[in-house]
Amino acid sequence: MENEKGEVSASSTGELDIEQEDQKIEQFFALIRSFQEARNRRKDELEEKQKKKKVRRLNDKEPQPSWVPSFEWEDFTEDIKFRRPPLIFPSPCNDKNVLDDKKPNEEDGLDLSLTL
Repeated sequence: MENEKGEVSASSTGELDIEQEDQKIEQFFALIRSFQEARNRRKDELEEKQKKKKVRRLNDKEPQPSWVPSFEWEDFTEDIKFRRPPLIFPSPCNDKNVLDDKKPNEEDGLDLSLTL
C-alpha cells in the first residue's frame, strides 16, 4: 500500500510541477504582453505628439523672425582692425627673368590672342 500511496503522491507532485510550470509560462507571456502594450502606448503617444507639432507648424504659416537685420552706412565704412597680422605673407617676386618669362614671346610663331 505504501507503493500505491507513494505512486499517488509522486503523481500528485508531478501534476503540481506541471501546474507550476504552466503558471510560470502564463506569467511569462503576460509579462511579454504587458511590455508590448506599454511599448505600443508609448509609440502612440510619441506619434500623437509629433502630429500636434506638425499641425502647430502648419497653423503658424508665417513664423515671426526673432531678429530683423538692419544695416547702417557706418557698418561698412569702418576700418577693419585685425587682431594680429596674417601668418603667411606672399613672397615678393623680384627676379626679372621670371617676370620676362610670363610675357608672351613673339618668337613662338603662333598668335594665340583672340581678335575680331
